[in-house]
Amino acid sequence: MSGGASAVLLLARSATTGAALKDMERLRDHAAGLPGVGPVVFAFAEEGTPSLRDALGALIDAGHAAVLIAPIVVPAEPAFVTGLRKALQRWRGADERPWPEIRIAPFPDRDLLDGLGRAADTEPVVLSTEAGAAEGSVVPAQKRRVLVCLGAPCIRAGAETVWGHLRNEQKRLGLRTAGEGTMSARTSCLGPCNLAPVVQVWPEGTLYGGIDEAGIDRIVEHHLQKGEIVEDLAYQPSGAKQTLRK
Repeated sequence: MSGGASAVLLLARSATTGAALKDMERLRDHAAGLPGVGPVVFAFAEEGTPSLRDALGALIDAGHAAVLIAPIVVPAEPAFVTGLRKALQRWRGADERPWPEIRIAPFPDRDLLDGLGRAADTEPVVLSTEAGAAEGSVVPAQKRRVLVCLGAPCIRAGAETVWGHLRNEQKRLGLRTAGEGTMSARTSCLGPCNLAPVVQVWPEGTLYGGIDEAGIDRIVEHHLQKGEIVEDLAYQPSGAKQTLRK
């Protein structure tokens, strides 16, 4: 069991480019040089590698006695921490390994603005009065669309980690071009908030409720790749109120 200071996990929302990953590496290296700070890693709550679950799992395997999760996202939405706590509880319940003590650090405050005093040293943005050439886009041919609700009730239920898992699996499995093709998008609300987290798959319009990472895996395997609705996770429009099935 590793002793000493807590391991620190810097948690951002998402990153899909090499430049964003380099920013996280710089933040990690800076944090590692602070006094009283143990080993530092970073992860993403939504899309990006490593995911929060994978990074936390590596710290657990390393035997750290304590882990401090430091959200570096603004604004400081209370729903983000609520959803984070629920995701941690969900993962803990499915994990037989001994877990470290986990704490969540406060959101960053005035230190975030320290760079404003150095803004005069940066190059000005060159702006032109001439309109740029119009850029074209290819209309996607994918048949399937997956909508993941990221409204407040769904975020409190852990939807951001669910969204991240879907996006990472979409990239890993090449779902955009596999089979009938799949596109995914976030949405502010899908309606049945008490069934959170809620996911909807088109063209059928199937609504899934209470979705976690395992549920996403089943939806990917059956609905997106085989066209088979996962009936025990689906909620059909009935005109009556429905509650989450256990």
